[in-house]
Amino acid sequence: MRTIGVVVNPVAGMGGRVGLKGTDEKVAEARERGAEPRAPERAVAALRALRAAADDSNTDLTLLAYGGVMGADEAREAGFDPAVVGEPDGAETTADDTVDAVRAFVERGVDLILFVGGDGTAVDVAGALEESGSETPMLGVPAGVKVYSSVFAVRPRDAGRIAATFERTEAREVNDIDEAAYRDGEVRARLRAVATVPVAEALQASKQLSSGSVEALAEGFADSVEDGVTYVLGPGGTLGTIKRELGFEGSPLGVDVWRDGEVLVRDGSERDILDALGERNVVVVSPIGGQGFVLGRGNQQLSPAVLRRCDLEVVASPSKLEGIGVLRVDTGDDALDADLRGWAKVRTGRYERRLVKVE
Repeated sequence: MRTIGVVVNPVAGMGGRVGLKGTDEKVAEARERGAEPRAPERAVAALRALRAAADDSNTDLTLLAYGGVMGADEAREAGFDPAVVGEPDGAETTADDTVDAVRAFVERGVDLILFVGGDGTAVDVAGALEESGSETPMLGVPAGVKVYSSVFAVRPRDAGRIAATFERTEAREVNDIDEAAYRDGEVRARLRAVATVPVAEALQASKQLSSGSVEALAEGFADSVEDGVTYVLGPGGTLGTIKRELGFEGSPLGVDVWRDGEVLVRDGSERDILDALGERNVVVVSPIGGQGFVLGRGNQQLSPAVLRRCDLEVVASPSKLEGIGVLRVDTGDDALDADLRGWAKVRTGRYERRLVKVE
């Protein structure tokens, strides 16, 4: 018998595709920009995988959920009949609702808390567990814009499988960053908690910063640009060096669009990027150090709609690749993820490229 409590932050990740780099205190603005909820569909994907894995492993499963869009609705869509432990207080869900859900799960002695959100949600869950004096394991379904913590599964389906089958736990980091500073191009990350998490290969690592020069790589990229091609340049330090080599100071944590010496879009949303695309387009990204994600973490503006109109080029210094092993994609579109998996040629220097597996 395994009892799992499910809580969903339904607004997590809404700011990603509209260029807000997070949703903390920005839900209304995200909606004004046309953002749509991302977390519920990822919750359903995780819960369907949970149900399938439980059936395959003959695990007798009991599911508890917080009410409405904070878990119960998604659980029912995935085929469960959950026991509802509480309801959100108002029309807009809050961090207090998440905390109340965790307390209710702890009181009922769940074996695992499966939460859906980003780093802010992870902080809320870990904080509530600490206040309760509980060592109940927690596991995150990644749905936020920035996912720096190591308490998340790589993909929603991985979270479901892990929740059904894990046998051991370990201590892992919960990190968060200042979203206001993040929107201004500054990363201020700090350790917020140490949580108990299932042991599994399909967990992501904490984000690490890479070291080493990328100037030669940037020079080689700049030498290779073609007239008439639209380049969609993702966030991060490596891409920042490339942007400077192309002659402009880009948005360090946003997506910029450049063609024929002109910056067409700076820190663009999905809609901005789509409007700027031409006949030939190339998305350029660099993996997150320590995690390997090239799509689906911190660059949700590069949506499936954008990616399907572009070629993909991955750039990374050799030192960054040494700490990764594989590249990962999590676009939210299963068919697109399947198309992107396999092997990718990663530019590592002025002329050098390396084949790296994409998972």
